[in-house]
Amino acid sequence: MAVRGIVESIHLAAAPGAPMQSVTEVRAEAGRGLVGDRYYEAAPAPHGHGGQQVTLVEAEAVEALARDYGVVIDPGETRRNIVTRGVPLNHFVHREFRVGEVRLRGVGLCEPCHHLQQLTRPGVLRGLVHRGGLRAAILSDGTIRVGDPVEPV
Repeated sequence: MAVRGIVESIHLAAAPGAPMQSVTEVRAEAGRGLVGDRYYEAAPAPHGHGGQQVTLVEAEAVEALARDYGVVIDPGETRRNIVTRGVPLNHFVHREFRVGEVRLRGVGLCEPCHHLQQLTRPGVLRGLVHRGGLRAAILSDGTIRVGDPVEPV
């Protein structure tokens, strides 16, 4: 896979359900998460999302949600940590990839849930099915910055 995308934006929430805050860079720690985010050193998620230390979503999916379903949300409202452009994230399930200097492994799709729809707008759930992003494990330490490349290892 010779695809290469970029990091368009980065979002963190200090606690589950807390508002997402945009940042220009974040420190990623292997096996722990993004420093300052709700998943950092958290216990395994109650929904069986073991290994989830970071979540990603394609900017194109957010744009398609508006175009195809008339549901307009800010990319940070998806509650995903990293918004990418130009790379099909679904292809990274069970594969290693790099975001800037940080190596990740896709652990599964991040399908939308009713909680996300309650925090945003009706139609988000339906509009993001199979396009809701990717859950990933962090394999190496480093800093992720807006503008960093996203590419397979």
